[in-house]
Amino acid sequence: MPHRLEIALKNELFDAEGAAVAGKADAYFGIRVQDVRAVHIVTLDADLSPEQLETVRNEIFTNPVTQVSSFAPLDLGFDWCIWVGYRPGVKDTPGQTAIEAMEDVLGIRLAEGEGVFTSKRFCIRGPEISQDDAQCIAEQLLANEIIQQVRIFSRHDWDPENGVGIIIPKVRLDHKPTVTPVSVDSDAVLQQISDARNLALNVNDIPVIRQYFLDSEVRAQRRAIGLDDPTDVELEYISQGRSDHCNHNTFQGRFHYRDLSTGETETIDNLFKTCIQEPTRQLQAQKDWVISVLWDNAGVGRFDRDHYYVITGETHNSPSNMEAYGGAITGIVGVYRDPLGTGKGARLIMGSYGFCTGDRDYDGELKPRLHPRRLLDGIIEGVRDGGNKSGIPTPFGQVTFDHGYMGKCLVFVTALGMMPATVAGTPSEEKTTAAGELIVMCGGRVGKDGIHGVTASSEIFTENTPAGHVQIGDPYTQKKMHDFLLQARDEGLIRFVTDNGGGGLSSSVGETARFSGGCEVWLDRVPLKYEGLDQWEIWVSESQERMTVSVRPEDEDRFMALSEKHAVESTVIGKYTDSGKLHITYDGVTCAYVDMDFLTRGFPQWEFDAEWRSPEMRGLYEPVMGAPRDYNRLLTDLLARPNICSREWIIRQYDHEVQGTSVIKPLEGADRDVNSDASVIRPVLTSEQGLAFSQALLPFYSAIDAFHMTACTIDEAVRRLVAVGGDPEHIGGVDNFCWPNIQYDPVRNPDGRFKAAQLVRSCRALAETCGVYGIPLLSGKDSMYVDGHLAGAYGETHKLSAPETMQFSAVSVVKDIASCVTLDIKCPGDVVYVLGVTKDELGASEYYDRFGYTGCNVPVVDARKHWLLYKDLHAAMEKNLAASVHGIYRGGLGVHLAMCAMAGNLGIRADIGKAPGAEGLRADHLLFSETPGRFVVSVAPESREDFASMMKDHALACIGEVTKAPRLDLSCGAESLVSVPVADLKASWKAPFGQLV
Repeated sequence: MPHRLEIALKNELFDAEGAAVAGKADAYFGIRVQDVRAVHIVTLDADLSPEQLETVRNEIFTNPVTQVSSFAPLDLGFDWCIWVGYRPGVKDTPGQTAIEAMEDVLGIRLAEGEGVFTSKRFCIRGPEISQDDAQCIAEQLLANEIIQQVRIFSRHDWDPENGVGIIIPKVRLDHKPTVTPVSVDSDAVLQQISDARNLALNVNDIPVIRQYFLDSEVRAQRRAIGLDDPTDVELEYISQGRSDHCNHNTFQGRFHYRDLSTGETETIDNLFKTCIQEPTRQLQAQKDWVISVLWDNAGVGRFDRDHYYVITGETHNSPSNMEAYGGAITGIVGVYRDPLGTGKGARLIMGSYGFCTGDRDYDGELKPRLHPRRLLDGIIEGVRDGGNKSGIPTPFGQVTFDHGYMGKCLVFVTALGMMPATVAGTPSEEKTTAAGELIVMCGGRVGKDGIHGVTASSEIFTENTPAGHVQIGDPYTQKKMHDFLLQARDEGLIRFVTDNGGGGLSSSVGETARFSGGCEVWLDRVPLKYEGLDQWEIWVSESQERMTVSVRPEDEDRFMALSEKHAVESTVIGKYTDSGKLHITYDGVTCAYVDMDFLTRGFPQWEFDAEWRSPEMRGLYEPVMGAPRDYNRLLTDLLARPNICSREWIIRQYDHEVQGTSVIKPLEGADRDVNSDASVIRPVLTSEQGLAFSQALLPFYSAIDAFHMTACTIDEAVRRLVAVGGDPEHIGGVDNFCWPNIQYDPVRNPDGRFKAAQLVRSCRALAETCGVYGIPLLSGKDSMYVDGHLAGAYGETHKLSAPETMQFSAVSVVKDIASCVTLDIKCPGDVVYVLGVTKDELGASEYYDRFGYTGCNVPVVDARKHWLLYKDLHAAMEKNLAASVHGIYRGGLGVHLAMCAMAGNLGIRADIGKAPGAEGLRADHLLFSETPGRFVVSVAPESREDFASMMKDHALACIGEVTKAPRLDLSCGAESLVSVPVADLKASWKAPFGQLV
């Protein structure tokens, strides 16, 4: 008989978890809750003696100082009790951890079929709470129906003897895993199968697939091993490999581009090759610090003679949109596996995030599946737990709000690692597989969670998007695997390592087998979370925390011994061959037999029509606005806008000190409460060198032109690096595209041609800007189909496409961390400079948006001028001539003068009319234009001449000085514009989300 253990905090202690539920119930829904107490339930489905039960209760599950526990229901009064537990088949990470702890303490191994299952019940007091209120709290705050189940009890129907009973969410499947033949009688039949199975096969790929399986030679080979028509295992494998998510068909497509304003036409063959691959290869030949790009899980750059750094970026939009916490934590722990699977394996040193959602306080008529508030809270918590529990610092991140992300949120995650330049006497970036080597799966087990992740990400989000692709990441299991694989690497036991991300084994084994020329996979040996998975599910499941490793047969024993030492499950599931075939069996019977090169031959290139319409053709115009009357209010209003205001409530949830490497922290200044331009870490503690990291997100400019959105995004990321001391001559980039559907359809996607043209222009800007700045693209990602369908107030459905978005990440080496600079002004009497020219570029600015305008004059990057400026500023900073440096970003000069003052808790007195600018600019244009390529720099009086001398070739003006009185006083010539205490500026800046800290 299973045993249910209940654990709760002692009554006299503050229940933070319960208080958070009560606070959200009031803030989100106006439900007044007096008190909430959380009870943790551990259901032990194991044959344990009374003595063993007491041992695990006292030594594992209960803290005697703070908690009480009982195998009988705890007597906690309530008006409503809500029980929440995982659905069958969803990974119960705490339950698995509990099993490991019990086995260690008791010195036993649980028998087959035994297990531990965790759940919670929340005891809620509030006499005015109705059943509908309790239902709302349960569904909106405590559980997500995709992965969790709920039961609700009133105090009248609660049974104190049994509580919620013994609930064991086991998947009980007693059928033997099967393989099913698939008909290829016609294109229409195969299309129906694709639709029914959520395979997302492209209509033009279907004839190629049919032709292959109908080929007489292929059929003869298949019949020789007992196969005829393709199996569901093979079809699932092909759909994973050919998905846009895995194969990047859009970026490798052919674009027929036409500029409707000029009538000019052009055909662009393969955006990836022409705008990313070829420019990066050219830069790689020029820069000896570029070690490995464009083929592995992440890019590799040289940190110093003995160390390489590794960087990559990912998105996890679709699963996060379905289940915010699970999707986000899976995204961050998933991107951590990419550096671990790069070369022979890298140690994780930091992560970052970028979140794009609808307005947190949205109250309109459209009904997203998850309200942006709940969505954002879940995403924040998921990335927080994934990073903090993995022991990996998270020193940088961004959050962007826009109505377009209501249909599909964006979750960017980035990871950096370090690895030695050589491993066991060989270059660490080199790896391959060879016939005879063993295929070893390490880490977690395979389950139904994570089915069809890549195909779901290759389609528009709708109510029919399969929920099965949502997973729950387990950072603890992954941390053990991380440490194990690094030790195996250092002993020379790893020939090839890659992660089981998109597509699961189908991708990791399918891709690594290309190096050897074939493989045999024994699916019956793959460890499962539970019995009954069909063979195709085992092959494509994306269940987390798994890596695929190639190991020489003679190294198997040592590899397995290390695996056991680290409590990591590792299993030989096949071997690499040179047969030219992907050969999969189950219990010795073949279920898949496909040519290794099939996925890379014969498939048609995707084709897109792209039509560019200028902003004027789309009806955009520069607004005619009078001069503002109250600049004090205007500035404080801008500081309080969602895309400018403080993100301290998020930043403080992320551990940035865990590895002890932080140099420039995410919050800087006198009170450590103002966002730094970029982060700097010291990844090798015996070295004085550092790594600077930054990111930028500026989707707003896409409303005018995605070309300039992309150029400005890259420029901002570069400026952020330069501002903290990063070397502009050594910058590696990661481009991460998130784009709405670009395939034209007159009904379902009538603006597809324009979105395609936006993508073409964005890629051109990427190539041009990175070319001038000398930035090789070390890694990158594209996530298409960021569109969604939302229900309206009256049941109608509305399609909503996200803005064309590209996040750009940049990394640079800092030669001496002692030369790093922060944004806070330091000393009264220091002079304040503006570096760079301000132009009439308010298009899509925060200023225009405040008044409901878009405009036409989008900010334009003058990359060649900016590049020379950045190099000279860096040289001045290396000579310690700058007391503070801060880029001018979203909001313009006025906002970022305020940031410098708020960070230093000092004042600035300045005449903005002296700033370098286009002739005739009005004061509000000087204050709020978002022209790129500009900085605010404070300089000690004794360094003034030297600084000005070094910057003599650039637009530079001293506009004022730092004052002891903490007040921002700005004028334009004789006209006084702004006079506000810094404390008031900071209060306004922190007001929107200050209560969440």
